[in-house]
Amino acid sequence: MSFIDTIKEKAKSNLKTIILPESEDERTIRAAAGVLEQGLAKIILLGNPDTIRGDAAKYGVNIDGAKIVDPENCDKFTQYQTLLQKLREKKGMTMDGAKEALLADRTMFGVVMLKAGDGDGLVSGACHSTANTLRPALQVLKTAPGSKMVSAFFLMDVPNCEYGHNGTFIFADSGLNQDPDSDELAIIANDSAKSFRQLVGADPYVAFISHSTKGSAKHALVDKVTAAVKSAHDNYPDLVCDGELQVDAAIVPSVAASKAPGSPVAGRANVLVFPNLDCGNSAYKLVQRLAKAEAYGPMLQGIARPVNDLSRGCSYEDIIGVVALTSVQAQDAQ
Repeated sequence: MSFIDTIKEKAKSNLKTIILPESEDERTIRAAAGVLEQGLAKIILLGNPDTIRGDAAKYGVNIDGAKIVDPENCDKFTQYQTLLQKLREKKGMTMDGAKEALLADRTMFGVVMLKAGDGDGLVSGACHSTANTLRPALQVLKTAPGSKMVSAFFLMDVPNCEYGHNGTFIFADSGLNQDPDSDELAIIANDSAKSFRQLVGADPYVAFISHSTKGSAKHALVDKVTAAVKSAHDNYPDLVCDGELQVDAAIVPSVAASKAPGSPVAGRANVLVFPNLDCGNSAYKLVQRLAKAEAYGPMLQGIARPVNDLSRGCSYEDIIGVVALTSVQAQDAQ
């Protein structure tokens, strides 16, 4: 059974309600139909019911099992409006401002529904930027208790791959933080390890990636990574991590034996923490396109409720996978 099939089976075991704000996008409608057909989650679509049902008919898919909520004709609108105003009152939010925000941005509306307990997770980003998904989540849901920052990762499932955990990896941060400092890299590493254990169900081995392995190169960028490793060891003593490691030393046992003998991670890494967003984002896209890997994300970690972004180049099958992953996150958040 593939990784995503395992996730789907877990999602089916305890159905959660996932909100999809982007009903104007064909991929979202097709994904909603696929989720319902496979029995992966309960679905809420945001938008005009007549338009959504008309689009579904045009695409030849069945969304009869979905709940459709029209922000402009929602019987809980005043409740959501009051909730948003109270949450953002210190930022100068008025009732009129809350009404405007809810009607102008379906992602904001969906996030407020989550805050009110009328959904378990939200997936957006097929036709909007990461900022459009993240900003409402941070403004309304805030960070999770104990979380120091929000970061993003891609869950990579590489076919016919003997590396990682049966070809499964987390790449972080690959979607959000541009140039995290050493302490932030350590936080990303610890949170990504937790996400790996939660979603994959296996022990995480975290490699801090660099163009250098164990001092083979000297540069300020290498120094940042080695400082991140020290920060991780100091702040998260139970985290199995090592660095700095080149990618081949991190995942290939024979290379690890030569370049990093004695490392607890080299040659077996399944969580790769990249030094900046340029590296992380480029790496996931290369593996996705050249190795024909399934790439799910960017998944967000550190937010109080499960909210996940999508690549604007995603397929409707990708959305189905992220909905399943979000459902599993919601199960564990209970």
